[in-house]
Amino acid sequence: MQLPVAVDALSALAHGSRLAVFRLLVRAGADGMPAGEIAREIGALPNTLSSHLTILGHAGLIRSRRDGRSIIYSADYQRMRDLLGFLVEDCCAGQPEICAPILGATGKAVCCPGETSAA
Repeated sequence: MQLPVAVDALSALAHGSRLAVFRLLVRAGADGMPAGEIAREIGALPNTLSSHLTILGHAGLIRSRRDGRSIIYSADYQRMRDLLGFLVEDCCAGQPEICAPILGATGKAVCCPGETSAA
C-alpha cells in the first residue's frame, strides 16, 4: 500500500461515526448490511450516513452493491488487511518481540509480516 492510499483510509476512519460504521460492517461479514439498518444501528440520520458511506467508499474501505431496491454495503476486507499490513510493515526491525502478536477481541493473532504465531 502506498502512503497516500493509507492516509486516505486513515483519514476516513478518523471520525467516530465513520469508524463505527466501518466496524459494524466488518462484524456484518461479507453479506453486508443495507443503509437503513446501518443508520438504525449507529443512530445516524440518512443524509449524514450517506456522507459517511461516500467517504468510506472513496477511501476503498467499503463496497456497495444493489440488491433489488436496496443498496447493500460491506467492508472491503482486502483493503483492511492492506492497511493493517502497512501499519505494521516495519514494526519489528528484526526483533519480533517488539510487535509480538496483537490479540483482538476474537482472540486471533495479528502478527508482523513474515512472523508466525503460536496462537
